[in-house]
Amino acid sequence: MTDTDRVLSNFTQTVREDREYAKKKLRIGIIGTGWIAEAHVESYLKQPDVEIVAMADLIPGKAEKFAEYYGITGVNFYPDHKSMLEREKLDAVSVCTYNTEHASCTIEALNRGVHVLLEKPMTATVEEAAEIMRAEKKSGKLLSIGFQPRMDANMQQIKKIVDSGALGKIYYIQTGGGRRRGIPNSTFIEKKTAGIGALGDIGCYSLDMVLNAVGYPKPLTASGYTSNFFGTSTDYQKPEDAARFDVDDFAAAFIRLEGELILDFRISWAMHLDTPGDTVILGTKGALRIPSTECWNGSVGGPMKLYHDLAGEQVETIIPILEEDESGLFDKKIRSFLDAIIFKLPPPVPSTQILYNQAIINAIADSAEKGREVEVYIPEV
Repeated sequence: MTDTDRVLSNFTQTVREDREYAKKKLRIGIIGTGWIAEAHVESYLKQPDVEIVAMADLIPGKAEKFAEYYGITGVNFYPDHKSMLEREKLDAVSVCTYNTEHASCTIEALNRGVHVLLEKPMTATVEEAAEIMRAEKKSGKLLSIGFQPRMDANMQQIKKIVDSGALGKIYYIQTGGGRRRGIPNSTFIEKKTAGIGALGDIGCYSLDMVLNAVGYPKPLTASGYTSNFFGTSTDYQKPEDAARFDVDDFAAAFIRLEGELILDFRISWAMHLDTPGDTVILGTKGALRIPSTECWNGSVGGPMKLYHDLAGEQVETIIPILEEDESGLFDKKIRSFLDAIIFKLPPPVPSTQILYNQAIINAIADSAEKGREVEVYIPEV
């Protein structure tokens, strides 16, 4: 057999395997049946090539009630992720637990040879993110992080504008946003379950929007600030929630990135303001203004504006809002994950990028605690 024949034979075999894989239904498990799991299950139920066969939750009876609500039958229920992964033959799982359990659930699944869609933020600490990536590398299985804003056509347009060179060399980015009032409850507001507050919950989205656009340069240093004046106040919270609130509800930071790039960041769950400002990307040839939203929801708040010079004149170009199709962003997140498994594609949102995202979040929190600028720690993977 010649080298050409061998290549063609291998290609034919791969295509045949992919087609056979695409014919069968993927067996899906859900780890954690809280609020975010609702969006995962609703999207999975729309997919013709999957079946939800198992659910795990630490709270007795919670997974059973969850499945009953969605009319899902033929499901096996487990008191934890380990027992589910030990007994079930699964193709993939969605990890929908609280933040501090992300690492253990994901690592166990990868070690068992199961593909993973991991909800954001990736983890509570950058060390945990690195541990996940080591398991990912060893397993050879697919791991994608749940950043559905990546699927938004307007978000993709931001990256296209940057990649086009229309802005020239990028040297400064202002980003953030948040809510005037929008503190979640449940497991979000305690360090033992969330690890981090607004900084990780919606801050990770804001960081990903701009970092993805500029190619995820390596973060170098961070000078951060965090507070929780609203979360700990009974003027804005129920007394029982205020008493257990020990994460941030506001964060701001000044971050230095490779390539002489500065990132000015702020995020909020609660404040006396509708927004701390639009996202702005400044370059040597032009600048892009991205209107903020009232509640960081993974899109843009209106038409974007490109500031540049044309024939010696200062001009502004309006970038119209791109309408989304009928498929929602969450559905696209689920579908892209499934297609990556079936057709052996790269992960839609790779851990190699989100490691930097997590490192920045942790550096901001570390700097805020120490009251000084810190180097961004990125573990070896």
